[in-house]
Amino acid sequence: MPRGAPVPGGPDPLGDPYLRTRFALPSRPGTFLRRDRLVEHLEQALLTPLTVVNGSAGAGKTLLVADWAANLGRPVAWLALDAAVEGPGMFWAHLLQSLNAAGVPAPTAVGFPADATRVPHTLLSRLAWALAGRDRPVTVVIDEFERMTDPEVGRQLEFVLRHARPGLRLVLVSRTEPLLPLHRYRLAGEMTEIRDAELAFTTEEAVDLLELHGLSLSVPVARALVERTRGWAAGLRLSALAARSTPDPERYLKEFEAGRSTIADFLLAEVLERQTPETQDLLLRISVLDRFCPELADELTRRRDAATILAALHRANAFVEDFGQGWYRLHPLFREILRAHLRQRAPGLEQELHRRAAHWLRRFGTLPEMLAHGAAAQDWTYMARALVEDLAIGQLFTGLGSVEPADWFAGMEGEAPDPSLNLVRAACELSRPALDGGLAHLRRAAEQLAADDRGSPAALLSCALLEALAGRLAGSAHQAERATRAARRLMPQLPSRLLDGHPELTALLLTHVGSARLWAGHRDEARAALTAVTRGPRTASTVLPRMEALEHLALVEHLDGRPSAAERKVFAMTAEAERYGLAQPSGSGLGQLVLAAVALDRDEADRAEALLARTSDQPPPDPVTAAVRRAVTAGVLLARGRTREALAVAARPVPAAEASPWAQGRAALAASEAHLAEGRPDAAVEVLRQVVGELPECTVGAARAHLAAGDPGTALRLLDGLAAHGSAGPGVLVPAALVRAQAAALEGDTATARRMVAQALAEGRREELRRAFRAAGPWIAPFLAEPPLRASAAGWLVPESESYGGTERDGRGTGPGAPVEQLSGREREVLERLARAMSTEDIAADLFVSVNTVKTHLKSAYRKLSVHRRNDAVRRARELRLL
Repeated sequence: MPRGAPVPGGPDPLGDPYLRTRFALPSRPGTFLRRDRLVEHLEQALLTPLTVVNGSAGAGKTLLVADWAANLGRPVAWLALDAAVEGPGMFWAHLLQSLNAAGVPAPTAVGFPADATRVPHTLLSRLAWALAGRDRPVTVVIDEFERMTDPEVGRQLEFVLRHARPGLRLVLVSRTEPLLPLHRYRLAGEMTEIRDAELAFTTEEAVDLLELHGLSLSVPVARALVERTRGWAAGLRLSALAARSTPDPERYLKEFEAGRSTIADFLLAEVLERQTPETQDLLLRISVLDRFCPELADELTRRRDAATILAALHRANAFVEDFGQGWYRLHPLFREILRAHLRQRAPGLEQELHRRAAHWLRRFGTLPEMLAHGAAAQDWTYMARALVEDLAIGQLFTGLGSVEPADWFAGMEGEAPDPSLNLVRAACELSRPALDGGLAHLRRAAEQLAADDRGSPAALLSCALLEALAGRLAGSAHQAERATRAARRLMPQLPSRLLDGHPELTALLLTHVGSARLWAGHRDEARAALTAVTRGPRTASTVLPRMEALEHLALVEHLDGRPSAAERKVFAMTAEAERYGLAQPSGSGLGQLVLAAVALDRDEADRAEALLARTSDQPPPDPVTAAVRRAVTAGVLLARGRTREALAVAARPVPAAEASPWAQGRAALAASEAHLAEGRPDAAVEVLRQVVGELPECTVGAARAHLAAGDPGTALRLLDGLAAHGSAGPGVLVPAALVRAQAAALEGDTATARRMVAQALAEGRREELRRAFRAAGPWIAPFLAEPPLRASAAGWLVPESESYGGTERDGRGTGPGAPVEQLSGREREVLERLARAMSTEDIAADLFVSVNTVKTHLKSAYRKLSVHRRNDAVRRARELRLL
């Protein structure tokens, strides 16, 4: 029988024949893709009285259910509704006819409706009774159920479904929520549901679908297409059909204009043109928005009907998604098409809509959204004044997520006659950071604010905040302090409500001045300012300043010689990031560098190098971070024995307006250690001469250098001066005790040496400060081999199973765990060739050096390894994992 021909069985209640197309399973095209995960989910329809497949137009609902029904292996009554099937009588007449067409007719006693507008209740009761008595349940699929808008039909259908158990399995395919009490079935666990999110194609499914259309695409291209269409079945199929006729399908799918495609034709016909003029106007206008609520939509339409229209569109699955709290968004592809249609239908309106949205969002929305729409409207002055007068300029640094502040104002060109514009431009430059450009705009803004009394307290406070940041970036504590004092004078002039609404402003100000103070070496003042940030309001807008404050406090702890306290501060910063859903601790990378410095203190060079690598993809934003990166880089190179490179790194200047005592001291200390590793103690003494007395760690380094140069008296006098630094932690006290111990050992005072080593072990054990012991030299081995001290070293300085046993005739320990002075890079190269049984002459030829040079390196390596023979040197180096 031809498709669409009348079905035998008499006319419907209006006297028209039943058309076959309403009862026939739709045919599946050759490009149809069966998706097993959805078929498996549909199998549950055989176990629950009700199944709802609910999705937008073109989501693939009908073909999914039709394919499942065709392979079910049992009769399925199929009914496709259309505009002609209207009213209870017509609906039930067609449903009964669908049973007839499927070969499961209802008993004659049930009867047929004679009136298109009503149906006798007895017919419903008899039908339910007949179905309930069946041996096997009958499956009824009603497609396009959204066309049935009569609530009476919903009540009648629910009555039959409830009383036909267990003889009826009802499957409703619909764009809208069916007019049945679905909540009851959900609560009872008697409903199977498949909705838009599940109907969406995955990337893997999209690849298979495109292959059925003759397109073999890479996974990234398919993934991008899925993201753009949200896995919408019709969008994928229409895209594939269009791409297939182009010479470069992959490029087409990357670049096609949604507004000029078969997808646009489909959505405009199936969704937009079905709507009333008012709804069409609303959809076109809200297409400029990423998200919207009824009030914002009303602002764009200048009407008051958005709430009703949006709720109806969402119920109708008309590509309007509700994501809670009264906010909606459009399907991205539908939005793209609507925007293209808006430009055609109303040229010039788009910019005005963005302007309206920006003004509304300033009052009721979020700052990023306001800026986005202000930028789209090119309303630069309004945006800048809003940021400044609302005291929101700090959020350019704290509240915009992954968006760079400069991105919002990228389209702004020419001179900025308004001070707010220059302040915003300065903020954009400083956020990069681009100090010179930021200072130029900042000076211009300050001049404009000073002229004609145009400087409101909010503008002047914004200017002071940026001045403090500029001082931090320039390494000028004086500039940062001056700006902070100015800001404090201005704050009482502003409404407390405004200040309380922007706690990030104070947090940023204190972070900037704290960092500048730290650069200048004022650790106590820096700690006070930074601690105030961490104890301030804990809000989303202050999370980034709090994280920066914590990593700077971690640096203070590290400089004071307290590695565990430094670690805890960095871990607190990471916890802060996790609490607010930040994927990675953001910021300058200073926290990672502090952890790397701690790893070096613990003789964990591999970990230090890995942490350093995490920060190498971006230039340091300020002198503090640059100085720490320089010190850590030099330390890693020293740990690898690359002394020449370490010296070069330590000599690199860190540009800053004012000198930093600790930054200079750390660089000198790294250079001194490099000279000592190369056997040049006089050079080590000289490089630290300028910074001795400034920093405890440099004093200890100088004492060690003097001792290596044969001047124990000066070494001890320097250490005696450490008493003035009462705040020094284990990172300073441990190496100081070891220098005293070595001096005592050289004088033959073994009791004092033993006592100082014990003191160093007690302090170092808590912090696991292995590096100081490794660098101490071979003299320490016999002390660590003694049972009391060996017990203190076991488990952290060496594994529990190892001990410091055995001594050579000269009294130097050779136990497997004895710490050694760091080998230079050339000494390692010589040892590696020694391990390959190469002769001294062969090593010299391989390294292009003289035999005497090789012998000099061997002598130094033997001393550091506390051995006298080749075989012992190779064995010892392997035990220490140097080979």
